[in-house]
Amino acid sequence: MKDGVQERQAGLSRGMLLLMAFSAGMTVANLYYNQPLLADIGRSFGVGPDEAGVISTCTQIGYAAGMFLFVPLGDIKERRGLISVLLALVCVSLIGVAAAPNLIWMYAASVAVGLTTIVPQVLIPLAATLAAPGGQGKAVGTVTSGLLLGILLTRTVSGLIGGTWGWRVMYGIAAAAMLVLLALLRMKLPKNVPSQTLGYGQLLGSMFGLVRRHAVLRESALIGAANFAAFSIFWTALSFYLEGEPYRYSSQVAGLFGLIGAAGALGAPLVGRLADRFRISRIIGVLLALNLLSWLLFGALGGSLAALIAGVVLLDLGVQGTQVANQTRIYALDPPARSRLNTVQMVTTFLGGAVGSSLGSFAWHEWGWRGVCLSGGGAMLFGFLVWAVHRVRFSRSAPVRRDAA
Repeated sequence: MKDGVQERQAGLSRGMLLLMAFSAGMTVANLYYNQPLLADIGRSFGVGPDEAGVISTCTQIGYAAGMFLFVPLGDIKERRGLISVLLALVCVSLIGVAAAPNLIWMYAASVAVGLTTIVPQVLIPLAATLAAPGGQGKAVGTVTSGLLLGILLTRTVSGLIGGTWGWRVMYGIAAAAMLVLLALLRMKLPKNVPSQTLGYGQLLGSMFGLVRRHAVLRESALIGAANFAAFSIFWTALSFYLEGEPYRYSSQVAGLFGLIGAAGALGAPLVGRLADRFRISRIIGVLLALNLLSWLLFGALGGSLAALIAGVVLLDLGVQGTQVANQTRIYALDPPARSRLNTVQMVTTFLGGAVGSSLGSFAWHEWGWRGVCLSGGGAMLFGFLVWAVHRVRFSRSAPVRRDAA
């Protein structure tokens, strides 16, 4: 056992953990370059917010499909090689977006970007596998923090670069960045060959058995879907809201709101450490309450810049912290199946995100900011109710392991 611990620690030094966090942020950014630029992209193709909002939806749907089809391979394939192939494919997909001659091409290329941008969901279970016992929450929190910072800072970078030189230049730079990251990870990541010998069909089929066996997985997945639906509703509609009254901000300024959200994402490693020490379900309840509070601020005081900023910090801390806590507890359910557990969690989460992206643009078009706030707040309320119902059922059942709570 001692040798196994030393072996894990050697495979996950601080430098390696930070590299994995950086890589997760760089790759997940591919999904979100479009959000602060949707208005600009729509104008370049001569379409309105509804048609432009479908671009984000296509990316999220592609990401969900990629997680279902490819992330489970992390339980049976050597992960460094899998990551290398995925980075090469996403580079080609990003070039396709940059060269898109029409909206249909843009939709198809956006699906391809989502389909191949799944490296973060291979890296997170890998970090949990390499971490020393008792340190999985910290490892997951650190890599997830990099992923979350990538999501949020992407909006700032994309708003500045795309708003200055055009959205096509932004995607060309993203493609070049993936080539550089491919070379770096190929050199630095350790080889990791899982012990599972399942066939691909068995691998996919086994995920349904995991869903049936683990109530915690079902709860975590539903909460993740609700959280990310609310998250996507907000960020999809924000650029449209900030362009109008009372703010009248450009896409460059709208992108700067990603820096504000990054303050909330920096709490993810702390949530991971707390998840290693305290009952995770209680941490999740507190974070969900923060999410609800953020939507109350958006709805009641959205015309106040201070309230909008405070709401962004609370929303991102709540959503991202909940994601870290959920991933930490599901990885404890069945360690050899971590990639498949992560697939169930994240496919459900990003399907929620895809619904949220469409709902955000639709609610804005039909009802304005008030409709956006009602939609986002409703999604968060659903997530809180899922958590509360599970707590009631858990309190009536026989005691179970702490990690299953």
